[in-house]
Amino acid sequence: MLPTAHLLAFTLTAFALIVVPGPSVLFTVSRALALGRMAGVATVAGNTVGVYVQVVAVAFGIGALVERSVMVFTIVKLGGAAYLIFLGVQAIRHRQKLAEMLGSRIENKSVARVMADGFVVGIGNPKAIVFFAAVLPQFVDRPAGQVPQQMLLLGAIFAGIALLSDSGWALVAGSARAWFGRSPRRLELIGGTGGLVMIGIGATLAVSGRKD
Repeated sequence: MLPTAHLLAFTLTAFALIVVPGPSVLFTVSRALALGRMAGVATVAGNTVGVYVQVVAVAFGIGALVERSVMVFTIVKLGGAAYLIFLGVQAIRHRQKLAEMLGSRIENKSVARVMADGFVVGIGNPKAIVFFAAVLPQFVDRPAGQVPQQMLLLGAIFAGIALLSDSGWALVAGSARAWFGRSPRRLELIGGTGGLVMIGIGATLAVSGRKD
């Protein structure tokens, strides 16, 4: 069992990192503005699961491979970047359909697809797995044993904070969607802007490198 001091220190560190809006928040906000609060929260849920899969990978040693191997890091990075750019292009192409989406309830299948998109973005973020590989071991109590289980617990704390914080952004953005819904032009602008944001995030991820 992790000491209380370790848990508190990691919780504060995770909170400080999560509350500052980053690519995941921008992606969530663009989804919530385009498709509504339900889709925004579904994006957050999918993204959180994807990120936690990275925690599992780090806990059982796979994260070290990504951290050390330039080839593996590049493959993961480019895969996530390509998917984000694809989603951005699709958002721009279909921006005129947002008015129709606004007037209809998102079906379960659509929500599942949105969650899947969030999952792919979360699991395809190489910066997250490198962060977990570098930070999680610093808060583990090695003499207590069961190191993988300790990392899984720390990762769960991180995921829980991210889920609450990012869901707040999704709800706020989804609520603002009604104002944009009064004008088809506003919705087209949001669809196009959201697409450009996703393309920008993907492009930035693609060109980002490693310190080595």
